Amino acid sequence: MPDASNPLGEYVRARRELVTPEQVGIPVIGVRRVPGLRREEVAMLAGISADYYLRLEQGRDRNPSVQVLESIARVLLLDADATAHLLLLGADRPRRHRTRPRPRQEAVPPGIAKLVATLPLPALVEGRYFDVLAANSLATALSPRFTAGANRLRSLFLDPAEQALYPYWEGAAGGMVAGFRESVGTDTDDPRFIELVGELSLASPLFSRLWARHDVLACEAAPKYIDHPQVGGLRLNRERLSIDGAAGQTLVVYHPDPGTDSADRLALLASAAQTPAAGAGSV
Repeated sequence: MPDASNPLGEYVRARRELVTPEQVGIPVIGVRRVPGLRREEVAMLAGISADYYLRLEQGRDRNPSVQVLESIARVLLLDADATAHLLLLGADRPRRHRTRPRPRQEAVPPGIAKLVATLPLPALVEGRYFDVLAANSLATALSPRFTAGANRLRSLFLDPAEQALYPYWEGAAGGMVAGFRESVGTDTDDPRFIELVGELSLASPLFSRLWARHDVLACEAAPKYIDHPQVGGLRLNRERLSIDGAAGQTLVVYHPDPGTDSADRLALLASAAQTPAAGAGSV
């Protein structure tokens, strides 16, 4: 189950364990009993005291400056997305005596639902926890799991049929988990998040390992390779567009390069999918 009591400390500890001494120029002498860097090594390289870094990692100091966090990010070799996540965690002040919020209901704006249904390309709407909130018939033809009510993470980690669509599904899984962490940010007290991460951590050893790494990656446009059981291999560009007025919701559209085999195969799939169906909906 996720523990939101010390997110900043958990993050820097997880990332510290992934950096080798050789990567930061520290000579290795003898046997090291800890993975990655030691706390005092991070402190030394970041120019802060070992005691202060220890308090930061243990959650006993929750008010680090931006300069300190940026120094730690440099030592931990964090890229721009991971550094932004670290700064976000450092800016998140503890909120005492709060009650657990009720689950948030995500509803697709009516205009977006109509747009998704009429697009001639596979299109769907994702919520901030990667729930599928709406999908058109061509998206469902691309993957039966692309349907309102499904969850992208649960499908990829728990459904062998979904895994079979991706030739290198474990690599895709790593990117999805990193994108999920970036999407959630510090909003980890929502019951929907707690339930989903808890379920996947227990049911999927791979998810548990990937989640423990604390990788962060912004979900951006990228090519996707799908081995479709009906039409064969598809190389599709994936575009992700934020939806105005619907915080956390994203319009996802897949499209092939014109004149390619993938364009022909997607057209064939679209022809087969031309049957009356409720292609879009909201939850």
